Amino acid sequence: MSHDTKTKLVYMANQIATFFKSQPQSKAAQGVATHINKFWDPRMRRQLFEILENEENGLDALVLQAVPLIRKPEPVTHQVP
Repeated sequence: MSHDTKTKLVYMANQIATFFKSQPQSKAAQGVATHINKFWDPRMRRQLFEILENEENGLDALVLQAVPLIRKPEPVTHQVP
């Protein structure tokens, strides 16, 4: 994954968190997770989980709270013809 892709995904996730911060705290993390699960394709969610492997990932605390609620896609398997 390129640095540019990582930067864009972190930016997008943090924008989603910024929006949901206006919601009641008890629903904000669920809102972030629901949005990502609904609108991010498996490739994007897979890349998000790769970003999470780095402690210095730049993700907003609300995104981090939502992580357990985000569906983790299956790993990509390459099939040999």
